[in-house]
Amino acid sequence: MLDLEFAERTDPGKVRSNNEDALGHVLPMGPAQVQSQGWFFATADGMGGHEQGEVASALAVMTALEGFRKIPKGVMHVSLLPRLVQEANAAVYDAGLATALRGARMGTTFVACALRFDSAVVSHVGDSRCYLFRNGNGTQLTRDHTMAAEQVRLGILTKEEAAAHDGRHVLTRSLGNELFVAADTLTVNILPGDVLLLCTDGLYGYVPDTAILQIILRNSDLEKAADALVAAANEAGGQDNVSVQLIRVKAIERMGLYRGRPYRLL
Repeated sequence: MLDLEFAERTDPGKVRSNNEDALGHVLPMGPAQVQSQGWFFATADGMGGHEQGEVASALAVMTALEGFRKIPKGVMHVSLLPRLVQEANAAVYDAGLATALRGARMGTTFVACALRFDSAVVSHVGDSRCYLFRNGNGTQLTRDHTMAAEQVRLGILTKEEAAAHDGRHVLTRSLGNELFVAADTLTVNILPGDVLLLCTDGLYGYVPDTAILQIILRNSDLEKAADALVAAANEAGGQDNVSVQLIRVKAIERMGLYRGRPYRLL
């Protein structure tokens, strides 16, 4: 049976007086829900420069958590998560209509991960990220929805050029900007010992991926690892809010699919 441990932290940093990040999780209430529902984690970053960023991120996470708690037994995560992202987007968009009348805007990034059996499904909009760490290596699973990242994919910029480009923080997609939003969704098989990291740009924008990997490798205790990641971001200047969710896979349940229905593999 799938078994996880996790730790999460959010911190305003050293410069900003308020924290526009939000995070949350839904845990299964016993073995039956581990199989029928699974685990759910979400992180959001209220858009910098927009009014009510902290309201937007909290609303997006709360809406997604409530939606996950209500899912029917056995629903497939790969079809569920894009719906939850759209529900979160609609909630932020509707809330933003009132602030728009006062000349303000409301928006947020969003990344979510649902785990069940032997797989993790990740869905995201914006530049909050999900990483997978396995066997001493780290991989960024999500792709940033930013102007600079789009130009890298088109071959206009190199990764090194994008890291210093003015468009690295300009979002091409976010929650709350339009009535409908397209979320990128992917599924990865997970193994015992894997560590997943959900984070906002307050972490990776100041702490290089190689340093993030070393912190995770040095700290087998996830609570200490989460503290160390936040501390590293603040030591690098703490210019932004920083949020992290660390999830370690302790055991999995190998499953196959037949006509859309899961079955246990021996």
